[in-house]
Amino acid sequence: MQATVQTGCVTGGVRTLLRLEGLAVLTAAVFLYWRLGFSWSEFALLFLAPDLSFFAYLFGPRFGAAAYNVAHSTNGALGLAVAAVALNQSAVIAVALIWLAHIGFDRSLGYGLKYGAGFGFTHLGRIGRKAKEN
Repeated sequence: MQATVQTGCVTGGVRTLLRLEGLAVLTAAVFLYWRLGFSWSEFALLFLAPDLSFFAYLFGPRFGAAAYNVAHSTNGALGLAVAAVALNQSAVIAVALIWLAHIGFDRSLGYGLKYGAGFGFTHLGRIGRKAKEN
């Protein structure tokens, strides 16, 4: 419990549970994408698009973290999905499902939302080379 308070990230079983949730989001998004018959070439083309937010780190860690978090929060992807379903926009539904799949994939690998201290500081724990040194 103390480690969570000091580092600002989850540990142990809670971290594992959050990573499994990410895997569930990935699985559900891919299943729905397949079930709705969307294009797999479009999936491949857009799957890594949220990672373009990495370029925001060129303007500093706080700006980079904010841009990364906008691109990697389920809020935006789910909001887009709801709007697309409400407006019956199947192409936009496909984009929302790809976006959700990307987020789920990242979370299942342990890549969490970022803190302004730097790219390696996430809500799911430290990532990168320095994390392995600690």
